[in-house]
Amino acid sequence: QVQLVESGGGLVQTGDSLRLSCAASGGTVSSYNMNWFRQAPGKEREFVACVSRSGLGRQYSNSVKGRFTISRDNTKNTVYLQMNTLKPEDTAVYYCAADNRVYLSSSPSASGMDYWGEGTLVTVSS
Repeated sequence: QVQLVESGGGLVQTGDSLRLSCAASGGTVSSYNMNWFRQAPGKEREFVACVSRSGLGRQYSNSVKGRFTISRDNTKNTVYLQMNTLKPEDTAVYYCAADNRVYLSSSPSASGMDYWGEGTLVTVSS
Protein backbone atom coordinates (compact mmCIF):
# COMPACT_ATOMS: atom_id res chain seq x y z
CA GLN A 1 0.00 0.00 0.00
CA VAL A 2 1.50 3.29 -1.12
CA GLN A 3 0.79 6.45 0.85
CA LEU A 4 1.11 9.79 -0.93
CA VAL A 5 1.35 13.13 0.86
CA GLU A 6 1.23 16.41 -1.02
CA SER A 7 2.69 19.68 0.22
CA GLY A 8 3.57 23.13 -1.04
CA GLY A 9 0.16 24.61 -1.68
CA GLY A 10 -0.82 28.08 -0.57
CA LEU A 11 -2.17 31.48 -1.49
CA VAL A 12 -0.33 33.34 -4.24
CA GLN A 13 -1.00 36.16 -6.68
CA THR A 14 -1.47 35.99 -10.42
CA GLY A 15 1.87 35.45 -12.13
CA ASP A 16 3.55 33.88 -9.11
CA SER A 17 5.13 30.44 -8.90
CA LEU A 18 4.70 27.48 -6.57
CA ARG A 19 6.29 24.07 -6.34
CA LEU A 20 4.21 21.19 -5.10
CA SER A 21 5.76 18.05 -3.71
CA CYS A 22 4.37 14.56 -3.36
CA ALA A 23 6.20 12.26 -0.97
CA ALA A 24 5.56 8.53 -1.16
CA SER A 25 5.90 5.95 1.56
CA GLY A 26 5.01 2.31 1.96
CA GLY A 27 6.21 1.58 -1.54
CA THR A 28 8.69 2.57 -4.22
CA VAL A 29 7.53 5.46 -6.36
CA SER A 30 9.80 4.29 -9.17
CA SER A 31 7.39 1.41 -9.71
CA TYR A 32 4.62 3.77 -10.80
CA ASN A 33 3.77 6.41 -13.30
CA MET A 34 3.06 9.49 -11.24
CA ASN A 35 0.31 12.01 -11.91
CA TRP A 36 -1.06 15.32 -10.77
CA PHE A 37 -4.76 16.06 -10.92
CA ARG A 38 -6.70 19.05 -9.67
CA GLN A 39 -10.24 19.77 -8.65
CA ALA A 40 -11.72 23.24 -8.54
CA PRO A 41 -14.86 23.99 -6.50
CA GLY A 42 -17.93 22.64 -8.24
CA LYS A 43 -15.93 20.94 -10.98
CA GLU A 44 -14.77 17.45 -11.73
CA ARG A 45 -11.25 16.30 -11.00
CA GLU A 46 -9.08 16.90 -14.05
CA PHE A 47 -5.71 15.69 -15.26
CA VAL A 48 -2.80 18.13 -15.01
CA ALA A 49 0.43 16.26 -15.70
CA CYS A 50 2.06 12.86 -15.53
CA VAL A 51 5.55 11.43 -15.64
CA SER A 52 6.78 7.96 -16.49
CA ARG A 53 8.71 5.70 -14.13
CA SER A 54 12.05 6.79 -15.53
CA GLY A 55 11.14 10.46 -15.65
CA LEU A 56 11.80 10.62 -19.37
CA GLY A 57 8.17 10.61 -20.48
CA ARG A 58 5.93 13.52 -19.55
CA GLN A 59 2.46 14.64 -20.56
CA TYR A 60 0.53 17.80 -19.76
CA SER A 61 -2.98 19.08 -20.13
CA ASN A 62 -3.35 21.89 -22.65
CA SER A 63 -4.32 24.30 -19.89
CA VAL A 64 -0.94 24.03 -18.14
CA LYS A 65 1.43 23.16 -20.98
CA GLY A 66 4.33 25.59 -21.08
CA ARG A 67 3.69 26.82 -17.53
CA PHE A 68 3.89 23.69 -15.37
CA THR A 69 6.68 21.13 -15.17
CA ILE A 70 6.40 17.70 -13.59
CA SER A 71 9.51 15.94 -12.36
CA ARG A 72 10.47 13.14 -10.06
CA ASP A 73 13.37 12.12 -7.86
CA ASN A 74 13.17 8.37 -7.38
CA THR A 75 16.02 8.46 -4.88
CA LYS A 76 13.84 10.62 -2.64
CA ASN A 77 10.57 8.86 -3.51
CA THR A 78 9.18 12.28 -4.41
CA VAL A 79 7.39 13.85 -7.33
CA TYR A 80 7.20 17.57 -7.99
CA LEU A 81 5.00 19.98 -9.87
CA GLN A 82 6.61 23.33 -10.64
CA MET A 83 3.89 25.83 -11.43
CA ASN A 84 4.82 29.11 -13.05
CA THR A 85 2.80 32.07 -14.27
CA LEU A 86 -0.13 31.03 -12.14
CA LYS A 87 -3.61 32.21 -13.06
CA PRO A 88 -6.80 32.46 -10.99
CA GLU A 89 -8.21 29.54 -13.00
CA ASP A 90 -5.43 27.37 -11.57
CA THR A 91 -7.11 27.63 -8.17
CA ALA A 92 -7.93 24.09 -7.04
CA VAL A 93 -7.02 21.28 -4.73
CA TYR A 94 -4.09 19.48 -6.32
CA TYR A 95 -3.82 15.73 -5.92
CA CYS A 96 -0.93 13.40 -6.49
CA ALA A 97 -1.76 9.93 -7.84
CA ALA A 98 0.12 6.80 -8.81
CA ASP A 99 -0.73 4.26 -11.49
CA ASN A 100 0.93 1.02 -12.51
CA ARG A 101 -0.04 0.88 -16.15
CA VAL A 102 2.64 -0.26 -18.53
CA TYR A 103 2.50 2.80 -20.74
CA LEU A 104 2.20 6.50 -19.95
CA SER A 105 -1.13 7.85 -21.12
CA SER A 106 -1.38 11.22 -22.84
CA SER A 107 -4.46 12.02 -20.77
CA PRO A 108 -4.92 9.68 -17.83
CA SER A 109 -8.32 9.23 -16.26
CA ALA A 110 -8.81 9.69 -12.56
CA SER A 111 -10.58 6.35 -12.46
CA GLY A 112 -7.38 4.65 -13.63
CA MET A 113 -5.28 5.68 -10.66
CA ASP A 114 -4.22 3.15 -8.05
CA TYR A 115 -3.28 5.46 -5.19
CA TRP A 116 -4.19 9.01 -4.22
CA GLY A 117 -2.96 11.62 -1.83
CA GLU A 118 -5.23 13.83 0.23
CA GLY A 119 -4.51 16.94 -1.79
CA THR A 120 -3.07 20.40 -1.22
CA LEU A 121 -4.94 23.64 -1.87
CA VAL A 122 -3.60 26.20 -4.31
CA THR A 123 -5.34 29.56 -4.41
CA VAL A 124 -4.37 32.17 -6.97
CA SER A 125 -5.73 35.64 -6.35
CA SER A 126 -6.32 38.12 -9.15
